[in-house]
Amino acid sequence: MLTLPSEFLTVIIPYAGLFCRRVFAHVQLLVLGAILAPGKRTVTSVLRIMGLSEQRRFHKYHYVLSHACWSPRRAARVLLTQLLSVFAGDGPLVVGLDETLERRWGARIAARGIYRDAVRSSHSHFVKCSGLRWISLVLLAPVPWAARVWALPFLTALAPSEQWAKARQRRHKTLPDWARQLLLQLKHWLPQRSIIAVGDSGYAVLALLVAVRPHLTMITRLRLDAQLHAPAPERRLGQNGRPRRKGLRLPGLLQQAAAPTTIWTPLVLPADARGQARAVEVASGTALWYSAGRQVPIRWVLVRQGEQLSAFLSTNQDLAAEEIIVYFTRRWAIETTFALVRTHLGVERQRQWSDKAIARTTPVLLGLFSVVTLLAHRLQAQGLLLRQTSAWYHKTQPTFSDALAAVRRYLWDQTTFVKSDNAAILLKVSPQQLRIWQEALAWAA
Repeated sequence: MLTLPSEFLTVIIPYAGLFCRRVFAHVQLLVLGAILAPGKRTVTSVLRIMGLSEQRRFHKYHYVLSHACWSPRRAARVLLTQLLSVFAGDGPLVVGLDETLERRWGARIAARGIYRDAVRSSHSHFVKCSGLRWISLVLLAPVPWAARVWALPFLTALAPSEQWAKARQRRHKTLPDWARQLLLQLKHWLPQRSIIAVGDSGYAVLALLVAVRPHLTMITRLRLDAQLHAPAPERRLGQNGRPRRKGLRLPGLLQQAAAPTTIWTPLVLPADARGQARAVEVASGTALWYSAGRQVPIRWVLVRQGEQLSAFLSTNQDLAAEEIIVYFTRRWAIETTFALVRTHLGVERQRQWSDKAIARTTPVLLGLFSVVTLLAHRLQAQGLLLRQTSAWYHKTQPTFSDALAAVRRYLWDQTTFVKSDNAAILLKVSPQQLRIWQEALAWAA
């Protein structure tokens, strides 16, 4: 008889409406086991950690991912609602947009392609890898007990390869196409909320910016050789001909940076994951970014640190340069989240082969990062979230590994896996030995 803890049920019950009663019972067990299981997050490893290695009808748990009728998009909306109620205030909602590569091989994985591996590549070393490309929308919000911004995934989509689209005679969607759909879906869910979306240079695409600008603010990197123009002049009375779409060409960003008349303002960026703050200088202005018949009004921002020069843009010209840079620095947490889900939640270790299971498993594991954070937040209110400390290592603030360990300890303590009977043999274990075993299970990756 499986008895689930109250805090776990509080987080998982809002998803009950997405499944039938029988499937939801399997879902609860799979989610609980995915949190507790170390190493691979396969269905079989989940069954083993839950004490169901002798379950003869194990296929019904596989069917939750490969055959059951439920919508990951509706689950993403429920998760977003939970995150907003806990970590988002009344100000603008800041979300991050980024893609990650799940390294997978196998002829049966139809959606895989050959992509640049951003983790293993550098400016001087290019690495290609076979895998699945995912684009994820994350909430960039400060977590109070961690004293920093975390990237909390809630909506993830598979961006198949061009070869996959050709084989099925479909139009290939690029990453900006997927980004447009995800951002417009988010705005459809939150029509009254002010949204700021932050992305890297891959999303500095005029077609994307033009499509989402009426609905939200987009902040991305900007090419230093971008064609910037003044706004189109007003038409004179009685003037004939087609209205002008742009004004005079403005000096390029490199020229702006070298001009002696450019005003530079000192700015200290927020501390990164290593606790290091950086002092930079910023300069900004407004312009019309025009190329190939498309145009969008932007506020450009130049950031100078020594000899290093970077440029950023915002589709909201009313934002101050300091706000644009501070919002953009929040996206540093996205790569940290992608690394943590690989290390602690088994992404790239699952072994599903069916198309539907593949399309569901990785978004679920990314969403599990946010679910664990929600559980840890509830435990922190009860004083159950502790930092891993020792004589040679001390943390000032909890990290995700601390959050996961606290959730695991709570689940081990509060979950009743089987009902004991009169024939049960009881073994005495010292409290110290039990604590060592719990620590080993809680911190296992």
